[in-house]
Amino acid sequence: MLSHLSIRNYLLVESVELDFAPGLTVLTGETGAGKSILVDALALALGDRAEGGVVRSGAARAEIVADFTIDGLPQLAAWLDKAGYAADDGSLILRRVIDAGGRSRAFINGSAAPLAQLKDAAEFLLDIHGQHAHHALLRPQTQRDVLDAYAGAQQQAATVSAAWHAWQRARQQRLDAESHGQARQIERERLTLAVEELRALGDDLARWDEIQTEHARLAHVTTLLEGSHALIEGLDEGEAAVSSQLGEMSARLDAMQAVDDSLKDVATLLNSASADLTEAVHALRRYAGNLNLDPERLAELDRLLGDMHRLARKHRVQPDALAALLEQFQARLAELAASDDFDALQENENAAWVQYQTEARQLTALRRKAATALSKQVTATLHELALAGGHLDIVLQPAGEPRAHGLEDVSFLVASHPGLPPGALAKVASGGELSRISLAIQTALSGVAGVPTLIFDEVDVGIGGSVAEAVGRRLAKLGETRQVLVITHLPQVAARGTQHLRVARQANGGFVSSNIELLDADARVEEVARMLGGLKITATTRQHAAEMLGG
Repeated sequence: MLSHLSIRNYLLVESVELDFAPGLTVLTGETGAGKSILVDALALALGDRAEGGVVRSGAARAEIVADFTIDGLPQLAAWLDKAGYAADDGSLILRRVIDAGGRSRAFINGSAAPLAQLKDAAEFLLDIHGQHAHHALLRPQTQRDVLDAYAGAQQQAATVSAAWHAWQRARQQRLDAESHGQARQIERERLTLAVEELRALGDDLARWDEIQTEHARLAHVTTLLEGSHALIEGLDEGEAAVSSQLGEMSARLDAMQAVDDSLKDVATLLNSASADLTEAVHALRRYAGNLNLDPERLAELDRLLGDMHRLARKHRVQPDALAALLEQFQARLAELAASDDFDALQENENAAWVQYQTEARQLTALRRKAATALSKQVTATLHELALAGGHLDIVLQPAGEPRAHGLEDVSFLVASHPGLPPGALAKVASGGELSRISLAIQTALSGVAGVPTLIFDEVDVGIGGSVAEAVGRRLAKLGETRQVLVITHLPQVAARGTQHLRVARQANGGFVSSNIELLDADARVEEVARMLGGLKITATTRQHAAEMLGG
């Protein structure tokens, strides 16, 4: 639910900090005080389009911060985690900053976010009812979702959507196989030839580095043998061999050490060098003994490297990537073989179609039953809300072709007055009527899951008396299961609130500003009395207001 709202330098508001409680919150104020400012600011925090004109005169930027408690919203928590905005404290902070030039920035839990993601998050949090631009109920998808929610059929709808996509994939695989048969045959022949060429290299295909090393050694074996023998001669076998000179030097150093023992460390180092030299000579002899002239093996390696270079150039890869390329070609050949089994593809498509039809028909049955019950319930409520003679028809029209949402399209048709034919909500209902229709629907849905916060604007336009009391009761009932914020000019509605906010316009030093304040018990009496009696508040109106608030 919405727990806190901060507004700074937005239109006529300089600075406002508001805490919200569960239940029904009413927002009142005199005409022209700016009651819609709060709703409009909140809409910006939820991703609405921003313009530079919303920044308070003289300020560089406007800032709106909406803080929501999201415990009990696992789908939103999963979305936030996937998008990288997860919070550990069970809260969600949406922030919007708009500069005077109209440029805006959006933030989710302190991290910069695209405006589209702000809107996505808002879908889980709050619905604004009243103005057509904000009214989700006008969208066919929302109408369908409302019916599915009332029917308890959300899971079945998800199953139908998954079955439809599975059918579409199976159908597309079969169509691809049919329409691209010749191209796939050409591809298969090309890949088969490539695989045969690569397989001809055998295990050597994956030994590129080893083969290069062996080839380099065989190609330079004469040079390596000559060099090894020359080193052995110079180190150990020649007349001036290093080993002989090192022995003579060790003997002289031993004689010097007998006179001066401080040369002990030098003698140790020299003896170690002599031992290392002996080991090096032995290693060179073993290396030279293993070097053999093998012209046949060298020629074989020349041919092998030539083939690998040729195939690498042909397939435009490095030679050491040929082994991986062979695996890739073999996997693609397996895919082509499976896709060319037309009978199996047709069988898969038929099975997917039957599964979709089975699931979709179950969904249709749930929707038909719920449509009748929801229509009756909403129509009965509309009669209480100053729409006597009005009625809601929920029409399930067979879709032109099977869709992911099922076999039918769902439409909410309404007649707001007796004798009028029902029509689409967007074309028939006025702003106030649309809000009351939505109120009737939300009341019907109050027992099922939905967005936790609802805002109603213009819900009480053109009504009064007992109808106003009925609207107040409906809103209060809805507030038992949801957080509800309603902008109202009716005292009968205002008296039902568990929290009361008042918007007042003030003039200060030539500047006009709007202030929003939370009213205590005494202030609520004064405000409801004002709504009852206008500018002149009498003891009688105060008493009447107190009675309304007490009841």
